[in-house]
Amino acid sequence: MSQRQVLQVFEQYQRARSQFAQAVADLAARPQSIDTLRSAGVVCLLRPLLLDVVPSIRQTTALALGRLADYDVEMAEAIVKAGILPQLICSLPEENRYYKKAAAFVLRAVAKHSPLLAQAVVQSGALEMLVICLEDFDPGVKEGASWGLGYIARHNPELSQAVVDAGAVPLLVLCIQEPEIALKRIAASTLSDISKHSPELAQTVVDAGAIAHLAQMIPNPDAKLKRQVLSALSQIAKHSVDLAELVVEAEIFPVVLTCLKDSDEYVKKNGATLIREIAKHTPELSQIIVNSGGVAAVIDCIGSSRGTVRLPGIMTLGYVAAHSENLSMAVIVSKGIPPLCLCLVEEHEDHIKAAAAWALGQIGRHTTEHARHVAVANVLPTLLDIFVDPRSSEDLRTKTKKALKNILQKCTYLPALEPLLHEAPPSIMKHIIGQFSKVLPHDNKARRLFVTTGGLKKVQEIKAEPGSLLQEYINTINNCYPEEIVRYYSPGYSEILLERVENYQPVL
Repeated sequence: MSQRQVLQVFEQYQRARSQFAQAVADLAARPQSIDTLRSAGVVCLLRPLLLDVVPSIRQTTALALGRLADYDVEMAEAIVKAGILPQLICSLPEENRYYKKAAAFVLRAVAKHSPLLAQAVVQSGALEMLVICLEDFDPGVKEGASWGLGYIARHNPELSQAVVDAGAVPLLVLCIQEPEIALKRIAASTLSDISKHSPELAQTVVDAGAIAHLAQMIPNPDAKLKRQVLSALSQIAKHSVDLAELVVEAEIFPVVLTCLKDSDEYVKKNGATLIREIAKHTPELSQIIVNSGGVAAVIDCIGSSRGTVRLPGIMTLGYVAAHSENLSMAVIVSKGIPPLCLCLVEEHEDHIKAAAAWALGQIGRHTTEHARHVAVANVLPTLLDIFVDPRSSEDLRTKTKKALKNILQKCTYLPALEPLLHEAPPSIMKHIIGQFSKVLPHDNKARRLFVTTGGLKKVQEIKAEPGSLLQEYINTINNCYPEEIVRYYSPGYSEILLERVENYQPVL
């Protein structure tokens, strides 16, 4: 047999390996093929090809494994059980950029499914290799490594800490300064995933100088990058007053307010979320938002959005209003009540309605003036309707009841309370009657109106426990009127009068 014939055998074998790896990679991209590949034992057949002498076969095999792992948790578990991960990364620093990208894809695809699988990736020694890849010359390799680290870090604080301990954070901060938009996006996303778990992890990101670089990218025209940048800043700011102040000091106001008008819904939502995470901490931080025109911008955002995009804006108004009378008045003056009331009517999701009810309760709970502004907007009947609606969730009913209580306890604007007398259940009624008992003794005009509109008659129909707070309120109201008027409006009094007419013997 000639030398050529001998070499031909090897060439055919190499071609067959290459064709097999490529065919499996193509099939793994089609969901309908996965079960057949699984039953054919594809993972065990691919494993030896990761150590193939031909680089292109190694990288095609890694791509195939990545696609399989990405498909479902069972395939990812099979890859881990087959001992493929250590094999995948053993020679990673010496491999070419195509293999490195494919290997990072496998690690990411395995890690994404669960903390347990992400832990398996960490135990295989992948973190050190991924961090080395963050220093690679090729932006695509850096991107793949950053993505892999993000999928590990997002699961829990322990895995996130492992990413930090591997030295990833300073390199990720360098990555967000690179010119490639795709790399900036993924690096910002990974910094967000690291920061979200605890103040200590967020502080690590801050100490690496991330805030200034993230803040500089808020005006970037790329919507996907803006989403990740705003998310990362939110995850830092949410943990503590100090971290929120550091974010504000990076001069994100007023530039962040432009994000609330963005055409991308996620940019709007993430921008509002960042403002919310700052507003919740202190009156001083909320005041900075008010001074920069943030409340008006948030109100516009709520008015121009629908669904969950509205939610962080609604919460922001609630947090700002909760801090003080002046901040609550700033929300009122900026016309924040009507859009919140609209959310109660327009939205179908109970958790969004619950947030709007909570925010309105925070606005109205300070003084009689605050409560009057809320009451005049016809909020109270809407809240009451939601509270008594059997379709409302338990949480929504709890939030609307609390909001009603907060507003009613300060509301002395009787025309807004009057209609509720005829509809409110007992748990709400006592708060309404309580307000009437405060106002009527001191207001002659209100006492007269209370009779003519049927309020006094309604009060006489209420059955209160003797000695209860509600009975005390009713007694206070009744004491505002002559005894015969109270008797006249008491249930059954008309029958007593008719009986007296029947029994009356006229004097002829």
